[in-house]
Formats: sequence, C-alpha cells, structure tokens
Amino acid sequence: MEPQNWLPLLLQLGLMWPPRAQPEPQLTIFVVPHSHMDVGWLHTVQENMQAYVTSVYNSVVEELTLEKKRRFIAVEQEYFRLWWDGVASDRQKGQVHQLVAEGRLEFVLGGQVMHDEAVTHIDDQILQLTEGHGFLYETFGVRPQISWQVDPFGASSTTPTLFALAGFNAHVISRIDYNLKEAMQDNRQLQFVWRGSRSLSAQREIFTHVLDQFGYCSAGPPNAPLSLSEGFNWDGEAIFPGTSLEDMYLQMQTPVTEDSITNFTILLVNNVFTRATWFRTPHVLWPWGCDRQFFNASLQFANMDILMDYINSHTLEFNLSMEYATLGDYFRAVHSDQVAWQVRDHRDFLPYSSDMHHAWTGFYASRSGLKALARRASSLLYAGESMFTRYVLLAPHPYLDLAWGLQQLQQLRWAVSEVQHHDAITGTHVPNVGDMFVEHLSTGMQGVHKLMASIIQDRSPAHSGPEPGGHFAVVYNPLAWTVTTIITLTVEFPKVSITDESGLPVPAQAQRSKEMPSAYDLHVLTTIPGLSYRHYSIRPSRSSQEETGEPEPFVAITTQFGGRLRRYGGQVGGSLVPVENGCYIVFMDLDTNLMHSVWERQSNRKVYMTQQFMEYHANSDVWQGPVSDNYVFTPSGTAEPAWEAVRMEIVEGPLVTEIQQYFYREVNDSEPTFTIYSRLARGSQGSDGVLLCHHIEQEYRVGPLELNREAILRTSTKLNTGRVLYSDNNGYQMQRRPYRNYKNNTIARNYYPMVQSAFIQDRRSRLVLLSNQAHGVSSQRNGQVEVMLHRRLMNNNPGNIAVDLTLNDTSVVHPVFWLLLGSRALISGLRQRSGLALQHRPIVMLRKMNEITPRGSGSRQQEAVTLPPSVHLQILSIPGWKYSSNHTEHLQTLQKGHEAKADLRRVLLRLQHLYEVDQDPVLSRPVTVNLQSVLRGLGSVVSVEERSLTGTWDVSEMRRWTWSSQDPHGHRGNSSRPSPPPGGPEVTIYPKEIRTFFIHFQE
Repeated sequence: MEPQNWLPLLLQLGLMWPPRAQPEPQLTIFVVPHSHMDVGWLHTVQENMQAYVTSVYNSVVEELTLEKKRRFIAVEQEYFRLWWDGVASDRQKGQVHQLVAEGRLEFVLGGQVMHDEAVTHIDDQILQLTEGHGFLYETFGVRPQISWQVDPFGASSTTPTLFALAGFNAHVISRIDYNLKEAMQDNRQLQFVWRGSRSLSAQREIFTHVLDQFGYCSAGPPNAPLSLSEGFNWDGEAIFPGTSLEDMYLQMQTPVTEDSITNFTILLVNNVFTRATWFRTPHVLWPWGCDRQFFNASLQFANMDILMDYINSHTLEFNLSMEYATLGDYFRAVHSDQVAWQVRDHRDFLPYSSDMHHAWTGFYASRSGLKALARRASSLLYAGESMFTRYVLLAPHPYLDLAWGLQQLQQLRWAVSEVQHHDAITGTHVPNVGDMFVEHLSTGMQGVHKLMASIIQDRSPAHSGPEPGGHFAVVYNPLAWTVTTIITLTVEFPKVSITDESGLPVPAQAQRSKEMPSAYDLHVLTTIPGLSYRHYSIRPSRSSQEETGEPEPFVAITTQFGGRLRRYGGQVGGSLVPVENGCYIVFMDLDTNLMHSVWERQSNRKVYMTQQFMEYHANSDVWQGPVSDNYVFTPSGTAEPAWEAVRMEIVEGPLVTEIQQYFYREVNDSEPTFTIYSRLARGSQGSDGVLLCHHIEQEYRVGPLELNREAILRTSTKLNTGRVLYSDNNGYQMQRRPYRNYKNNTIARNYYPMVQSAFIQDRRSRLVLLSNQAHGVSSQRNGQVEVMLHRRLMNNNPGNIAVDLTLNDTSVVHPVFWLLLGSRALISGLRQRSGLALQHRPIVMLRKMNEITPRGSGSRQQEAVTLPPSVHLQILSIPGWKYSSNHTEHLQTLQKGHEAKADLRRVLLRLQHLYEVDQDPVLSRPVTVNLQSVLRGLGSVVSVEERSLTGTWDVSEMRRWTWSSQDPHGHRGNSSRPSPPPGGPEVTIYPKEIRTFFIHFQE
C-alpha cells in the first residue's frame, strides 16, 4: 500500500494532530508475549499440563529459537518445573539456557504461583517466592527482577515491601477498584513509587505499574465485536477432555492476510494511542496473550510478525514503532526517562470492585475449610523445618535418611506454595480442583508427620517396658521464645497419672471430649523454651489417689443452663454468671444465654459485649439482579439473626473454664447449626504466662448452612469506634478501614480481608480478634465488628453452571479466634506475639508405651533458642539447595555442567521485627542480636551471610534501580541504617524489617 493511501485510514483512526499542535514524541510499543496459566482454576494442574501447558513451553522455545527478535515472559514456576523435570529434552534444555542467557526468555515474578494478595499470609508468600527463585537460580543462575501480579483480586501493600527485599526493580499489578483505575488513567497516575511500609525507609520502595483498563489481555476496545475484543489470539482454545474440535476452531481468529491486515492495524493502532494517553512516557506496555494462550506459538508469532512488520514499515505515518519485548526491556526504557514519579504511601488497593455492582469481597470467606487446611499445613511445615534443622545439626543420625527427610519437607513446601495461587486459597475454583489442593496438602502433611515421628523416636524417655494404655507425649515449641500454654491430649479415661521428664507430676485437667464422647480431653499446663521439647508420660492410675498419693487430673465440673429463645426486646442482664481467670471476668447473661460483658482487670474497665450468629441472604437468580458467588458478595439486604434458641453449659476446672453455647436455627432442631466454645485459661502470672492469661479463646462450629446463606459472627460492644475498623495485610501490618458510604453495594464494599488480625477501639480500650485462618471482616455499625465465617451459594449464572464454578459448600467449619481486650497500650504490645502463639502452637506427638523402641536414648537436653520479644524467627530451615553462595562460582559450575550436591550444613534463617516504628515505647526499638550466641544451641556458627529475601542475592552485591520521585525524602522510619560488618554475627534489626541469612555451622 502506498504511503498516501494511509490518509483515509489515519482519518478513520482520528489520529491526525490538530493544526499548530506540537508533534508528539514517537511512541515505542513494547509487545510482551505471555500466557496466563492458572495453577488450578477450572482444571487441575495435570489436566492443564496435558491440555496446553506442555505445548506452550514446547512451541515457545521452538519459535524463539527460530527467530531472534521474538520474546516471551514465563511466570508460574510450578508449571515450568513440571515441564523442565518431566517433559523437556536435553536439546530443549540447552535451547532454554541459551534463550535465558540472551534475555529473550525472561522469568518474571518467579514464584511457584502468582499468589493471591488478600487472604495469604506473608510467611507463605515468602515461601512460594523462595521455592521458585531457588529453582531458577540453581538451574540458570538468574534472579527475577520484575513482578507480574496481574490477576489477584486487589493488591496488598505488603507486596511492594517483599518484592523490594527480593531485589525486584519494578512491580506490575492490575485489579484495583474500577473507579480508582479510571481516575488514575485520566490523571496519568497509573505509574508511581510505592512505599509499602510506613516504618521502613525509602530503600524498600518499588516502582509500580498498574495495567490499564485492558488488563493483561491484548484486547480491543470494550465495545468491539467479540472476535476483536478477545484480542490477537490465533491459536484457538485449548482442548480439554469434553472439548470438541469445533469449539476449538470457532475460537480461532482470522489470520493476518492482505485482506484482513487493515482491520488488524486499525484495531491495534487505535488501542495503542488510547493507552498512550494514560501514561507519562512515550513507551507503551502492550501485553500480548491471555489465559491459556501460546500453546501454538508458531501460529501466534507468524501472524503477529506480519502485522508488526507492516506497521513498522510505516513508522513515520503512524509516529510509532513496535518491538517484541520482555518486561525488563519495557521498564529499562521507562527508567531511562528519569521522570519524577508520584509517591504512594502504605495504603493498599483492597477491597477490589470490578464495577458498582460487583465487590470482590466474597472470596475472603469462600471455601473456609480449605483456608483452614492451608494454614494448618503452613504451621506444620514451619515446625517441621526447625525440628529437622535441629536434628541434622545436633544429632548423630544413623536411623534417619536425611535425603528422605528433606524430601518430605520439599513435598509440603510445594503443596503449601501451590495453594497460595490466586484461584486456590481464595476458594474461586471448581470442586474437583479443590479436591486436588486438599490431596496435595494432606499428602505433604502426612510425610512431615512421618518425619517428625522419626525424629522423636530416640527422644522418648527411658522406661522399664510396655505399659498397656500408657502413652508418651513429646511436645515441641517451634517459636523462638519460651511459651507457657495449655496443650490438649485425648485419653480413654480420666484417671491417669501424668509426669514430666524428671518424673514430677504435672498440673492437668480432664473433661469429656466433644469430638469423641467416649474419650476425655486432658488439658496439661506446660512451659517450653524456644525450639525445645518437653516429654510427658501418661499412665492409667492403677489404684485410687488416696492409696498411691499420686495426684490425678482434676475432672472438670459441668453446669447446664436451660435453653433460651431469642429475645425481641424485654429484660436482659438481670441474672449474670461470671467466668474468670487472672485477666478477665466474662459475664454471661442467663436471660439470653449470650455474652453480656467483659471486665478487664488491668485497666479496671467493664466493656458491654454480646455475640450472635447472623446471615446475609443471597439472591440466586441472575435475572433478578447481581448474585453472590465464589468471588463477589452481593447481599439482598442487612444480616438477619440465624437462630431461634440457644443452650448453654459451663465446664469449669482449675486450668480451663469453657463456656459452651449451642445455637439452634429452629426451636425444635435436634442439632445446633452454630456453636461457640469460649475458653479462659489459668496459668502462671509470670512474663511467660501473660499471653495465656490475656486472651479469650473461641472456637466456632458453623454449618451445614442453608442454601444461599453467608454466615457471620457479629460482636457488638459499647466502644465508641466511629465505625473505624483496623485489619491486617497478610499478617504483616495493619490498615485503617473507615466505613464508607457508596451509591451501590455499601455492605459488601465495607468488607476487608482479615488474614490474622482485626481490631476496633475507642480512646480507652481496644478489642482485637486474632484468627488462625483468613476471613472477611467488617464494621457496619459503631462499636461492632463482624467476621464472615462460611458461605454456601448456588445461582443460575449460565457461565458458572457450564464450568461447575459453584459454592454449594455443605461442610461444617471450625475456625478458632482469640479475643484480646484491654487498654490500647497493653493490647498493642500483645497482639503480634499472641497472633504467632495462636498460629504456631506446640506440636504434640503421642506414642503408645507398648511400642518398644530399641534405639531410645532417653530425652537429651538441648539448649533453647531464644530471641528478644520483638523479633520473630520467621524461618529456620535447611533448604537443600545445590548452588554456591558465591555467584561467580555458581555461574562457573553451571557453565561446566557439573551437578553439585545439596548443602545440608547451610541453614536459612529469617528474622522479622514485629513492631511498627511508633507502636510501643519499648518493643518498637531497634534490636541487636548476636546470632552466634542465639544459635549456640544448634552448634558452632562458622559464618553468617546476609542474603536477599529469597536467598538468591548476596545483599552486598544487590543493586536495585533508584527511581526519581516527587517526594524523595518523605518517609518515616530510619533511613540511615549502619551496614553491619560483612559476615559478622551482630545484627541490628529495625522496626518491621525482615532480614534473611545463610548460617554455616561447623561439621
């Protein structure tokens, strides 16, 4: 086509500049080829591998090798590793090494998955990044430097901090509130410098790019015909079992030919100029790809090559050029422009609404049972890692194959990483994919339980021989502080004698088990130093206490209270029954069988507080309006009480008193739909026992629900909170959540994720809720906080029905909460440590006394590992990586093709300062730790190397890009950090810092 023939086309595009306008700088379009590959959503990992993932990597590697100008970004390492280990030929591996070395195949993000940011815990985010980064560095010697978090449903401000610590130079997100994205587009504010933590210095900031309204798919304008709005996809639909070939070919787009090239050019150039107006530099990021694309990369590149060559041959007419690019190419161009960027503070982008009717806040509570299992697995892995590390470093281990032990941990690391995917722990997947996640987690947990059982085999106390009915209990504290707590064992009868490793009797209490009515729960008060064991022997009492003089556990006394109907008004609070420990008196109202108030002894303040289960009713008919589903929460109205009668029992003992409340949906129901077990513990009043005393533990049982119900527990107080809620980002930092009024969907848009904690407060008191799993949380009224615990939904949305994306969850869930109430100063100091004490309870392992172990060597004393109270041992593990810590050495080993051995003397240690810079007068101070001294209980420290968050960089060699900003020094916290002497054992940790080390121990 001659140049003058472009004139009508330019007019059609509306791209002619007005008279006397300054000529715009030429645009450079960075076409970034990618395939969005969900690690479980509508299909299992194995189904995806067979249907398209294998073909993506086979064909992309082939096409990049054929043509030097082509590029591709690879994201989810779970799929790449499965392809690399199980499919790729030696020839393909050689090609990949070459492509990576030349920067034409770029690994971005680099975690096992693209993790969710709303309901995942920071520890698990770090784990899945570490898993992926370790593989990439070990295999290729590369370290991802750009993120690609383009599909998670909202963005957390924890993420920029983590990615900065991992050495990233830029961060890409997409799903933020629709009206905010619109405003940011109009004001050209989609790119900014994000300082995710208010306590950390500007060195932990990261340049952030929000994808525009077209998202991560190469789409045409929203009102374009279907074939165009789906973008530039020439390889059709992936073939899954049940997909017909007709379906595949129907989805294939018209190829680029002489006849179609004008239409494709109009669409692409129009799209590019629309995008360009939203950004401040003449560089346009144009993601090319979408879900499950590039499984036929030959067709994709063949068509796009023609189109790009055609446009590039008319660069002057269009005032733009196009090139295949990686994200690194794009951000290097943006960085070179030296623009002064706007700074964003530590606020997050949650919750996320895609439009005024769809608030994506339902997934905070979808598949509650999977959320609980994922966190249990994470906690078990945390304990297993440090147990194995202690064992490897300290014990002669003739009976345990260390390679097998490492394999058990690696299997659970993989499963816990996998479930952090943004369609996994979120509950936004089809049921058979959920079954896959559960199977992988359960199998991994079984392996680690076996490993733990092997480790403790030779830790059993010496004894004279088998004793029928007797048990040994080995209890391990995985936290690096001394913990005083109550552990619970299940025994067959209440008359037992329980002694510790010295043969001394131990305080205990027995009560009938709620799980097995024929058995008993044995509550045992224990104090365990950090990373240490306690051993207990539980034997049946052969004769009465009077004859032997041996103390037996106190058998708790149960008091039953009659059922009460739900009150619609009238007298309440006329008759109160107190339940108390050293910190609280909980008053129960016998007129209602509900909580009435809590008196907190230290502040000498009584707070009126009541709790009840309520439900939001959901519309099930899409033709009647928006519906709730796995993702979105769209209630039909305000929450309604979900019970008509409540029965109460109080089980009282010297160690624990438990209030049992049973809520019945209908007066004549035989089984309760909801239950609250509230427990107050009594223990030592010393510093180790303060966490035990200062919480009310509540275990809820919720379900099965009726269809189209979303169940909450609402706690109503007389605190004057102004409807301001605080909830956490990923268990790392708190966000202030004032109640906001919206034209539509106000209830749902005031829901927030609660990964570990939330609180409300007035000037005198703070009420904290701590949870052992993720939930949705909201404050709809002054003095109220409500937590969404469970959802069961079914609707007639044809798209959801077609793929079985439903939430007909008939399960019973058992979430556990700790309630902390007291003065703001007191509770502020206790919240973080209490959250960790709930998350990482001691591991209890039981073995029958009639199992004779020939290798028992008695319980050996091990020196405790104890950190200061404001510092948390985030991980202590033996990763088993094969790479050298010296980057040059590692690259030389890769070039020679040598297979290195796993280093079992290299320990990964990560420490986290728990407090914000101004949170507590004492606990917020910087802390200096001598690692040699703290870790002497594990062995003799030879060297200490400080590493990046995921371990792949020596921090002294990590050079992140600096970005010019409009607020270069406007940050709180300490910016002047004295760098520690290289390899020295003394480490100073500042508020909210996370520091990662390789510790090498002497053989």
